Amino acid sequence: MSTQNHIPGMIPESLENNSNLAFVDHAQHLDLRQRSNLIELDRHLHELWSLGKNCILGWSPTADGIDLLVVHHYAIANYTIATAHQPANRPPISDDTHLFVVRMLTGSRQLSTRHLSNAAKLFDCEPCHYKMRQPLEEHSVEAQIVDRLVQRYSVSYVPNRAVALFDIVGFSLLSPFEQMTQINSLSYSMNSAHSKMLTKQMNINFARSSTGDGFYIWNRDLGAKANSQLYHFMHLTLADNAIASSKARGRTVPKLRAGFHVGSCYEFYQAEGLNPAVHSYIVGDVTIELARMIERALPGQILVGEFQVGSMNDEIGQSLSGEIDAIRFIEIAQRDLSQLNGLELAGDAIESIKCYLTGPPQADGTFTIRKLVLNDKHGLTRRVFNAKINIYRIGSTPILLGIEDRCLHGDNSIVTPVEQITTN
Repeated sequence: MSTQNHIPGMIPESLENNSNLAFVDHAQHLDLRQRSNLIELDRHLHELWSLGKNCILGWSPTADGIDLLVVHHYAIANYTIATAHQPANRPPISDDTHLFVVRMLTGSRQLSTRHLSNAAKLFDCEPCHYKMRQPLEEHSVEAQIVDRLVQRYSVSYVPNRAVALFDIVGFSLLSPFEQMTQINSLSYSMNSAHSKMLTKQMNINFARSSTGDGFYIWNRDLGAKANSQLYHFMHLTLADNAIASSKARGRTVPKLRAGFHVGSCYEFYQAEGLNPAVHSYIVGDVTIELARMIERALPGQILVGEFQVGSMNDEIGQSLSGEIDAIRFIEIAQRDLSQLNGLELAGDAIESIKCYLTGPPQADGTFTIRKLVLNDKHGLTRRVFNAKINIYRIGSTPILLGIEDRCLHGDNSIVTPVEQITTN
């Protein structure tokens, strides 16, 4: 990189390459002039971003360009602190104000003119106007690309996102070479699972973030289908890892424990050099819960958190009203597993897959679901479920993932049963 790229105000040459990612799936709808227009906009956004000093919280189209809401990166935190300690003689800030800010960070960054103006007053700033070479065309893909560009310089709040966590057991006790080998092995298993899902037209747009001894995994896409596909991505990764472990010599393949949870998080793009990162990162309640869950998980165990998500459609198109809890989510996920039948694992085709939450048997041969409570090192408790995934292959032994319910008992158990749930 040339020296001039480090001078404040200069735009790194690599920025245009990063901008091009925003055009994915839309490039064919743009002519050269439109494309050039948007790249110039990204250069301006980069200047406003100021190496991560500022966040661009929203934008609104105007007759000759766009208006932008640009605030210091800690403005939202400062606002929260200020309103929490406001003078007694001032009228209290209502919950509506908090919801207003949350809505700003949720979903699209495109705001109405009125919404942008109200937000600017809230943060005590003036919208920044940028005159474009040519105005945006109404109802065009340009607006979608502008939204993608702006979000790279912003922070997003996602109320319900599924996240999986793979944790390598005993990672700190390995030699550096063994650590590298096991991380690479896990990375390959994730890539292999992704490739296999693509053959079944299940195009999961997965992202990963290292924890040091494992990975957080999430689907960049949102919604019921995206969350369900992430769960299947998790068990295909675990299956590939199990097959590799059965063939490995030495400590080259990791022993894993895994967690799955749905919850809220913030999505953002860290600064890498002089540019925002190409790929996003997440942090929030969902990652915190997973970290606490996995601390208490046994080697080979799969834990599913206790969660509830809003109304959604299952994979056969049936509308499901009301809150969907973890138990219902797993039932819905089971329904579309037939899509993976015929998929080959280690040369043998999948005959069927069964995913379920475990519990003790009943007199009629059915099973209940056992809800468990974990006590973490901070003295906090959280409720979870023990999950099993059985993959049956044609002409080969089944791949059994997770641990059985009976392994959760005894003096050395890290979990305490709190409830047994009977399902229909």
